[in-house]
Amino acid sequence: MITIPDTAASSAALDVAGTYLSAAMLSHSHRVYLWGATYGDEHGLRYDAELLFVAAMFHDVSLVPVFDSHTVSFEETSGHVARVFAAGAGWPDERRERLGEVIVRHMWPEVDPAEDVEGHLLSRAAAVDIVGRDLDDFTPAFRAEVLEQFPRSGLAAEFLACFRAQADRKPDSSAARAVHSGLVDRMAANPLDR
Repeated sequence: MITIPDTAASSAALDVAGTYLSAAMLSHSHRVYLWGATYGDEHGLRYDAELLFVAAMFHDVSLVPVFDSHTVSFEETSGHVARVFAAGAGWPDERRERLGEVIVRHMWPEVDPAEDVEGHLLSRAAAVDIVGRDLDDFTPAFRAEVLEQFPRSGLAAEFLACFRAQADRKPDSSAARAVHSGLVDRMAANPLDR
């Protein structure tokens, strides 16, 4: 199985995410990294593992009340939080901006891997984990291994509650669009929750 990149920023990102995210959301972030990195490796995509890992750890951090903005979409706010983290980690401005872009783009319907491979992998992996989209890209044995190491632990109910709250407060947000376009049904049909 793919491991966490052995960098100071990756370790710090895991520490910060573990401080603020619930167990279910932290496991979701781990799974998103694993789905994305594995897909990237299996399809010959050259990606920055540290950037992808840090993005995975922070992509949903603003769903946590302490970082939630009542006016800015959660993915934009998560991108801002990640930029602040990356500044503290000593990342140069261009790399901090890339981190924010990757996080924002994870809510785009599609991200072209030729333009943003990490954004593509994060978006694709988040969809795998939340609604089971493209789950057949992974063998049943690999899926079982990932779920054993990082169990779902009630993620669906917690995630849906967060998205509904976002949709109620921010009716023009990506979360609102997801809820209004059938997120509840798509999540209920996710084979990972069976």
